[in-house]
Amino acid sequence: MSNAGFHYSPPTPSDIPFNNLKIGVVTSVWNEHITHALKHGCISELVNLGFSLEQIVQSDVPGAFELPLGAQKLFELAQVDAVICLGAVIKGDTPHFDFVCQGATDGIMNVGLKYSKPCIYGLITTLTEQQALDRIGGSHGHKGKEAAHTAVHMLTEFYKL
Repeated sequence: MSNAGFHYSPPTPSDIPFNNLKIGVVTSVWNEHITHALKHGCISELVNLGFSLEQIVQSDVPGAFELPLGAQKLFELAQVDAVICLGAVIKGDTPHFDFVCQGATDGIMNVGLKYSKPCIYGLITTLTEQQALDRIGGSHGHKGKEAAHTAVHMLTEFYKL
């Protein structure tokens, strides 16, 4: 898949005064070998983009279906300016995959709309484990880092930083 229409150049850390913002990262622990790498890449990239570790509020939830509630609680309790939702759902032999993916997707979107704040979709939904591995630093890039860039882009637009 090409990002031919996507022409975003992330700002450099010195371009944005992130010192007054907090960002949440909620991560599903199901498929932890994938989601841990997503979280590590995301947080590393946020730091590279100018956030301090003290500005990043982390929370873990059991699975992808719980990501929206985790995001909602970060907005309510930690009063973050944006939340990045990270998880991995790998298709099995039952329709469970479809229900979890759709519920998580709709929930993440609804939380962002409810709070009028960026709620970033960093959920990997793949048919195989190898496809998921390809998305945490393999042939399809690193989706955790991409989610960090998406959050920064949205914060830049929201706050006109």
